[in-house]
Amino acid sequence: MGTQYYVKRELPSIVAEETRLLYITRRFPEDETPQRILHAHQDCVEVLLVVGGRGNFLIDGKGYEVEAGDLLVYNSGVVHEETAREGEALSSYCVGAGGLHLPGLRENALLPDGASPVLHPGPAAEELRQLYEMIYRSLTEDRPGCETFCHFLLLALFSQVVRLSGDDPQPPVAESESLSRKVQEYIDQHYQEPLTLQEIGKALHLSPYYLSHVFKEASGYSPMQYLLRRRIGEAQNLLISTDLPIARISEMVGYETQNYFNLQFSKHVGVPPRKFRQGFRETERKPGSGES
Repeated sequence: MGTQYYVKRELPSIVAEETRLLYITRRFPEDETPQRILHAHQDCVEVLLVVGGRGNFLIDGKGYEVEAGDLLVYNSGVVHEETAREGEALSSYCVGAGGLHLPGLRENALLPDGASPVLHPGPAAEELRQLYEMIYRSLTEDRPGCETFCHFLLLALFSQVVRLSGDDPQPPVAESESLSRKVQEYIDQHYQEPLTLQEIGKALHLSPYYLSHVFKEASGYSPMQYLLRRRIGEAQNLLISTDLPIARISEMVGYETQNYFNLQFSKHVGVPPRKFRQGFRETERKPGSGES
């Protein structure tokens, strides 16, 4: 005679009818995908699983050291950047989803704002990897009914995130971290303007030297480095999601001349803006590809 187990607890409700998988991205060293600089997605939540290597990730103005097995949650609107450690080969899967509603949270948020975005699944990391691989394989092979199959795999993945986040204690926020967050938020709101360190200090009523020191301690970047990368990251978003001329995009992210924008973009991304756009347009034509 077999053994039967019953569900003992109710899970937080994820509105299945509205939640939808937008894309899955696989980033392995052999893929040679250009790095995405500091950027945010306003209309979706992303969940990334590191499956190999180690990296230094900047999420919402704070630096995190991550390694294989770590799970990262980017609520909508959260600025983030992923960088492999020197000499390391970083591999990851990432899903993007829209229409997510969880009780007590804003739209397209899996975690409360301010909660740590880095989760440590432990032994469950292998189960998560299998979920990602099933989604990726199903979409790339374009199997019949793959959309429905992947939809329920996504809900399984999100349910695991909700469970894991409940197991992770949240450390108190230090005063320096709170100050760094204010600097980051100010730059995020004004990156299109010709900002200087002195202007940021004046706006926040802080010494430019002090705010620069605190911000670099938290993020790994000086405020001016963050400003530059924030502009490049937003330019990448516009290059991917719009058909706007590159000259117009350079203006929108705060550059006075397209030539200087092209120079900075090529220096930090590794390819010029036009080639970056063409590369992502080609990727979009492949089933299962997307942005992250």
